[in-house]
Amino acid sequence: MVQKAKILLVDDRPENLLALEAILSALDQTLVRASSGEEALKALLTDDFAVILLDVQMPGMDGFETAAHIKRRERTRDIPIIFLTAINHGPHHTFRGYAAGAVDYISKPFDPWVLRAKVSVFVELYMKNCQLREQAALLRLQLEGGGKGAVAGKESAGLLAELSARLAAVEEQAEALSKQLDDESADAAAVATAAHLERKLTGLRRALDALEPGTGGGTAALPSQN
Repeated sequence: MVQKAKILLVDDRPENLLALEAILSALDQTLVRASSGEEALKALLTDDFAVILLDVQMPGMDGFETAAHIKRRERTRDIPIIFLTAINHGPHHTFRGYAAGAVDYISKPFDPWVLRAKVSVFVELYMKNCQLREQAALLRLQLEGGGKGAVAGKESAGLLAELSARLAAVEEQAEALSKQLDDESADAAAVATAAHLERKLTGLRRALDALEPGTGGGTAALPSQN
């Protein structure tokens, strides 16, 4: 079972954090508060997040500087960042947000339905990636067990069947998500992430098929998880 995704909410105003929690509570994920850029960076040291909602204007370390630190860290550089700002300073300000690594830049007041929909896409992508890593880990165990003769033939066939069924479920969900992104003309970053996920699934399916009896699959290579 994939655990709930964590969503990081960063804003120096408690009332704004409360409003974000009210909007996103319907997603039934884990919402984590941070009242400053420094507090956000500390949370990112230990936890994995599906997406970050980051206020631009904060005292001390503002949103742009916080995003720069996030993107410099190998552990966190791929986490999607949605900038939230109360003031629209025009195209230059928006461009600075995208240049800092944001996947979206939303001015307040924003439509709660739109924000929830955008966040839900990145949560779904995160969950699919978690499932993909789980399938890869199980496949790696199968490869190692087969190489050492630790798994009996009947048990090996049963595990392969289970892996194939679980992978098929993830493949079906990923295909549905890709269709949803196409229909909604979603952000380019979300579409690219979904395409990357599908490529990983294809590689994992090929590696799993290579383990089938008669294919000489003992030397099948696992797809990279980068």
